[in-house]
Amino acid sequence: MFKVDKEFKSANISRTIRFTEPLFERLNKMAAENDISFNLLVLQCCKYALDNQEKEDEK
Repeated sequence: MFKVDKEFKSANISRTIRFTEPLFERLNKMAAENDISFNLLVLQCCKYALDNQEKEDEK
């Protein structure tokens, strides 16, 4: 299960990424509801996806 935490406060590599409007709105809302930055939420979503992909690969 995805859980928001504040593990990525020191992220310092800048990249440009484009979102669809509906996805951006969902992420923005979730970030606001959890009192974290949009960037922090995106980092955590990426980590969660990668961590869970690795688990599926091990099957």
